[in-house]
Amino acid sequence: MELSTYGMSRERGYLSHYEIDSINLPSDFASVVEAADNLSGLLTTGRVRHWLDALPDPQIQDWAKDASEEEVRTAMVHYSFLVQAYVWGEETPPAHLPANLARPMVAIADRLGQAPLLPYSSYVLDNWYRLDKSGPVDLENIAMYQNFYGGADENWFVLVHVAIEAEAGVLLDNAAKLVTVCRDGDEQSALTLLTEMDAAWERIYGHFARMPERCDPYVYFHRVRPYIHGWANNPALDGGLVYEGIERFGGKPQAFRGQTGSQSSIVPAMDALFQVAHSDDPLKNFLDELHAYRPVPHRRFIEDLAEQSTLRSFVSQSGNAELKEAFNACLEQSARFRTRHLEYAASYINKQAGSIAGNDPDVGTGGTPFMKYLKKHRDENRAQVV
Repeated sequence: MELSTYGMSRERGYLSHYEIDSINLPSDFASVVEAADNLSGLLTTGRVRHWLDALPDPQIQDWAKDASEEEVRTAMVHYSFLVQAYVWGEETPPAHLPANLARPMVAIADRLGQAPLLPYSSYVLDNWYRLDKSGPVDLENIAMYQNFYGGADENWFVLVHVAIEAEAGVLLDNAAKLVTVCRDGDEQSALTLLTEMDAAWERIYGHFARMPERCDPYVYFHRVRPYIHGWANNPALDGGLVYEGIERFGGKPQAFRGQTGSQSSIVPAMDALFQVAHSDDPLKNFLDELHAYRPVPHRRFIEDLAEQSTLRSFVSQSGNAELKEAFNACLEQSARFRTRHLEYAASYINKQAGSIAGNDPDVGTGGTPFMKYLKKHRDENRAQVV
């Protein structure tokens, strides 16, 4: 397996291979880009739908089929933010998404093989750029490109995820190499790769631990989280959202899952590599469903890794105690990551309280209860040592 086959790299992992500030959309998008650039201002007026209703429909169905991937992904970032702002930017969500937003949103999503609302890829993976182009992808040198309200808390929440995704490139590259190394029976190389992965996890925790520095739990819950919910299992939308002008939807409400860190492909790739299994529960079913919300190449990487990895049996059958220790250390790192996720879910969501429509502190932005099952998945992960 080669990361480049999946549009990935050791340096950036799942992050976009380009930087969004270098992509210019055609002039037909001028009004859309202007609205997206001024989204904070439009939201602050309290009548964001008034402004977005006035946007022209650029009729991009043909463009979306033939345009470069970089342009389509950039358009997805802008449009998905506008769609979320339209739905959640006023006190009561609407029952319908107007055709001037629905048609381009669906055309772009169809080209990318994703759902027509904000995905993790548009919120995080494609929504960043380096301030100093000669510098690294780290928290001292990256910025968020498209915002809702903006501000340090919203930016920092996304950028911590960007930094983690970049650091995870080592995990993913070594995972791909381990497929070949195990096939060749090379214990020493396997040990080296696992040791490198353990060190990469430590750097990931360094980034993760910085979340509270500039993202306050109260501000996150009340000013960041409300805009990233989807339409599935959300009583505020009573069955979903009607996409006007989309014939194949037949005028029926569509219940798509919201943007969530669970759409990140880091942990699923590690589960695939280490052949970690989870027993059936609502969160497992939810995570299985979220697989379809990932970018198509990332889905293929996880699927290919799950099919080709023989790491668990290779290490289990080895008499090399050091190799088994390295395997179990990486397995524990993945469980530790789930624990940190659980801690943040408690402080940033579950302990908060508010009456914002659709922003239930007991339900994740993807639309499922999470606390109980996050603990279960963490414990299952930790238990599967060799």
